[in-house]
Amino acid sequence: MRDDDLTTAFDAMFAQPMKLWEQLAPAGARQGELGEWAAALQSMQALWFAFVQDQAALLAGKAPAMLADPASWLTVYEKWAKALPMARPETQQKLWADGLALWQSVLGQYGMDGKPTADAPELPRKDRRFADPKWREQPFFALVHQTYLMLAEQVLALAESADGADPHQRDQLRFAARTLVEALSPANFALTNPLVLDRAIATKGQSLAKGMQHLLADLKRGQLTHVDPQAFRLGENLATTRGKVVYQTPLFQLIQYSPTTDKVLEVPLVIFPPWINRFYILDLSPEKSFIRWAVEQGLTVFVVSWKSADETMADLTWDDYIRAQIEAIDTVRARLGVKAVHTIGYCVAGTTLAVLPRRDEADKVKSATFFTAQVDFEQSGELKVFIDDQQLKMVEQLADEHGYLDGRHMATTFNLLRGNDLIWNYVVKNYLLGDDYPAFDLLHWNGDVTNLPAKWHRAYLTDLYRDNKLVVPDALSADGTPIDLTRITTPAFVQAGREDHIAPAASVWQIMHHLRGPKTFLLAGSGHIAGVVNPPSARKYQYWTNPAEAESLAEFISGATETPGSWWPHWLEWLHGQDHAEVPAKGKRVPGGKDDTVIEDAPGSYVKAR
Repeated sequence: MRDDDLTTAFDAMFAQPMKLWEQLAPAGARQGELGEWAAALQSMQALWFAFVQDQAALLAGKAPAMLADPASWLTVYEKWAKALPMARPETQQKLWADGLALWQSVLGQYGMDGKPTADAPELPRKDRRFADPKWREQPFFALVHQTYLMLAEQVLALAESADGADPHQRDQLRFAARTLVEALSPANFALTNPLVLDRAIATKGQSLAKGMQHLLADLKRGQLTHVDPQAFRLGENLATTRGKVVYQTPLFQLIQYSPTTDKVLEVPLVIFPPWINRFYILDLSPEKSFIRWAVEQGLTVFVVSWKSADETMADLTWDDYIRAQIEAIDTVRARLGVKAVHTIGYCVAGTTLAVLPRRDEADKVKSATFFTAQVDFEQSGELKVFIDDQQLKMVEQLADEHGYLDGRHMATTFNLLRGNDLIWNYVVKNYLLGDDYPAFDLLHWNGDVTNLPAKWHRAYLTDLYRDNKLVVPDALSADGTPIDLTRITTPAFVQAGREDHIAPAASVWQIMHHLRGPKTFLLAGSGHIAGVVNPPSARKYQYWTNPAEAESLAEFISGATETPGSWWPHWLEWLHGQDHAEVPAKGKRVPGGKDDTVIEDAPGSYVKAR
């Protein structure tokens, strides 16, 4: 398209809001405020035109590699569409009847002047997206959102009753149907959202212009922005716990934190965060930092900071990561002169224990704590809808260009699991209402993505998520050692989140059937992140414990005791039960002290690399 064609097209597009303004604006406001509206619209047009030119130059010759194979998406959607029984006469008849009944019910509560006959109309369906009274003040908006909710119910019900789908296809269909109805909410469109229209009129279009700025910035960045990108700085107001980088390889940095107590537990703690995330989820703002809290309880804390993948890491496999974990454990043992360490494996980082017993090295780990970690992927939840041969091929194509999967793709996948909360909520706030970005540390971390080595990522999805080989003794090996979870006798503490949508509690529970040593299960309130990052000072959520033997998560819950607040102190008590011996906090227990060569201050440089 030529530049003059583009200009003509956008002139036509922005002419429509001007006509709408002329029809709807109060007579006295048209002349005085029209210039402000025109300026806002011209600003939006200029922003969009500059963006299109910039992107055209940036993407020249690169579109095929970036878009992979669009035809594969069409194939998936065709399967889903054919599975829906929309053409059945009884389905169409029910939709028609339900629609008429809804319209009569809603419109019957408004007078001829369009105002509600009661202070608060009683609408049949409720949803927090439409909780604002403005959705009920006028019959048009009431009818729009009530019709949408009715149709959403019908579409989701049809997905449940689709013919000819195997269980995996049915799960894909449910997910696709939910994603579709979330996207089509009238709250997500300016002309059907009364709050957006009111804001636009009140600001004379400036809210829309500001929203356009947000949208174009995100399009350039290739990622939805959740928080003010300038609000946080690593080492300044995030990841501020004092410590030093004491060891480094091309794959990870090992950080040791400075003690704040005179004595510390003799057995140190080594934390392995997920390979797919940055470690500071456990060192957010000081009041939320698990690492800071653990140090204050008298633990010598080490954490591994993984390097985000680049072109040089294309051939890395999980052997490399497991080797790195063992290297970190050995480094800590040698540094402090101890026989064993406590470990925490968050999410995908808990596999090391499966290797050590076969090497007669299990005594290197005194205890193992698992944060929301899955080993049996049979019940791994909605993430499995992305795992089939066709979609795995798409992932390979996305990763082939640079040898790694751009972390933004993984972030989008996780966000889709909670589309209303993590996508459309911010589309409305950021783009339609033009709100200022909030300063929220957890969401800042959520958007701080890491890249994944292509070879490792492909094997992880196929061997674990698709084929579930980790629970089959000797079906997989790591660093040349066959893996058999049933050989693990290390004392284990297993934490799951009751509302976890990434590692469902029922899936995490399965580890209890595979480990052979003493094990404790704890169910925390909330989800994959907030269920873990819940400091005692917050006085939020709750957790459930049950010392009795249980064959299933349901049996565990039925006999569990609920305790309000943070589960961290309960875990600390369990850790002390493994070994409560203490030593003075001196020598190498204080990183960077006399005769101790260190590399740099925490949080290190790897976590800051983009």
